[in-house]
Amino acid sequence: MSAPDPDGLLAEQLLRLTRRVHRIQKRHLERRDVGVTPAQSRLLRTLAHYGSPPRMADLAERLEVVPRAVTTLVDGLEAGGKVRRVPDPTNRRVTRIELTDEGRATLRELRGARRSAAEEILAPLTDKERQVLGVLLDTLIDGEAAKGC
Repeated sequence: MSAPDPDGLLAEQLLRLTRRVHRIQKRHLERRDVGVTPAQSRLLRTLAHYGSPPRMADLAERLEVVPRAVTTLVDGLEAGGKVRRVPDPTNRRVTRIELTDEGRATLRELRGARRSAAEEILAPLTDKERQVLGVLLDTLIDGEAAKGC
């Protein structure tokens, strides 16, 4: 009989939580009939953080996906009127992606759906437990960088 593997158990718990978060967020998106997938949602949120329309390559790098994946996401969002491709004013070979008014309205709906999903997921935790969880998640997200602070 082998000894219990605490790190293996934690890894499994993290994976199960990730799947649960994804399912709950998807359900909240569907309830609001936002009309975007979680991946498209992520692209819209990322796009909103740019001061000026980024190139597709910039989005791919920020999202940590291959450029082809961004093309597929942009195609779907453009068909839904949420983003548009615009020419770069200084380089005609470059295409940039910008939010439309409908895209900005969708982002507002997405924020509401994410808030509702977070409330559902965090409901069992006290305020103190939420604070501790936030610190732990920051540590995991930042990795080694957090230790140097």
